[in-house]
Amino acid sequence: MITTELSNVGEIIQNQREFFQTGKTKDVTFRIEQLKTLKQAIIEHEQAIVEALQADLHKPEVETYLTEISVIKEIDYAIKHLQNWSKPKKAAVSWDFFSYSAKIYPEPLGVVLIIGPWNYPFQLIISPLIGAIAAGNCAILKPSEIASHTSDIVAKIIAKYFDPAYIAVVEGGVEASQKLLAEKFDHIFFTGGTAVGKIIMAAAAKHLTPVTLELGGKSPCIVDTDIKLEHTVRRITWGKFINAGQTCIAPDYLLVNKKIKKDLIDGLAKSLKEFYGDNPVNSPDYARIISEKHFDRLVNFLKDGEVIIGGENQPSEHYIAPTVIDNVSLEDPVMQEEIFGPILPIIEYTDIAEAIALINSRPKPLALYLFSQDKNLQKRVLQETSSGGVCINDTVMQVGVPSLPFGGVGDSGIGNYHGKASFDTFSHKKSVLKNSFWLDLKWRYAPYQGKLPLIKKLLG
Repeated sequence: MITTELSNVGEIIQNQREFFQTGKTKDVTFRIEQLKTLKQAIIEHEQAIVEALQADLHKPEVETYLTEISVIKEIDYAIKHLQNWSKPKKAAVSWDFFSYSAKIYPEPLGVVLIIGPWNYPFQLIISPLIGAIAAGNCAILKPSEIASHTSDIVAKIIAKYFDPAYIAVVEGGVEASQKLLAEKFDHIFFTGGTAVGKIIMAAAAKHLTPVTLELGGKSPCIVDTDIKLEHTVRRITWGKFINAGQTCIAPDYLLVNKKIKKDLIDGLAKSLKEFYGDNPVNSPDYARIISEKHFDRLVNFLKDGEVIIGGENQPSEHYIAPTVIDNVSLEDPVMQEEIFGPILPIIEYTDIAEAIALINSRPKPLALYLFSQDKNLQKRVLQETSSGGVCINDTVMQVGVPSLPFGGVGDSGIGNYHGKASFDTFSHKKSVLKNSFWLDLKWRYAPYQGKLPLIKKLLG
């Protein structure tokens, strides 16, 4: 394991500040070179990344490429657009500023801290790093210790290809996080749960450090009657049970029109069998729960409502079958906490107003899903609910579009990233106003006697 000693954290930060002050990271050519290096590093270690994720989450190789190694596409996108993103942009000035010109200069923040989660432990530490590099910062990465094999490979890759005075990795548990959070950074980017997000924000406040918090919540999935059932059940099944449900934007619960509920349940059962066979424990395409602690938490949810599909579990393997539960109460624990596992509660509604009211009675979710071909219904749900993002007639795929900013609202997060949004998150937009010497009107200078009527006219 390649680990930066905790006693050296302050020294690493100081070295990064000194490197940042050289101005080297402000060179756009340098940034592009570093992004290309990062891409090459990932390509050269693809197999090691696959093996690490298999060891941590029993993650199928296809899922690893789709959801982890695919971060390479973000690198390509940043390289393609970085020259344009980094150029100063003209800003309009009003007629009374006719002798002035205005521009907005994006500049790097300095030394940033990126704290990653365990559920997509490679992609969700590398993706914000792409934005940090593109914007011209130095960075310290803190991978999740829970996904220890992936943390190790991230540390090895970064140490092999980058100077720690530019990018460094600090491994470890709570003690490492506390040590890092005691230091001053120019930005902290955290992906994880709401409870820890509050701790991050409180620590950052002591240094007035800005934060990006990518959290989660209970993302609802509304299913209307005006759908193509076969497509709907496949897309819900995939989005919910990929990575054994351990996805921050997975559909957390279904709000299903009563008229279609039975057909939907039958379709989900058929789709699950198609995906994972009669016994998903034997499927090479189904992941496992990350730890005993999370396994135990999820098994307790199985006591709520009525299990109508799945429910089987094996503690020794951290295995919980893809599970659908019916007849849940809104007061049950499974409906109070983010599930973050392969358990899908179903709640029926008779009128869309009921579904919307339920969603609005809860903290704003990271994602909202709607399956309906009814354009008026789509419009109504968009207008009457608030969420980090919305995906209509599909699940999870919104995260793969780099032109769409990704982030939460309210309890589900602060700030966003992906594509240019990542560049903006790790940049300061510096306003620059420039006057010329060819004209110098004296109306704003003292003495002011007799000038008030003109000033009132100018301001009117």
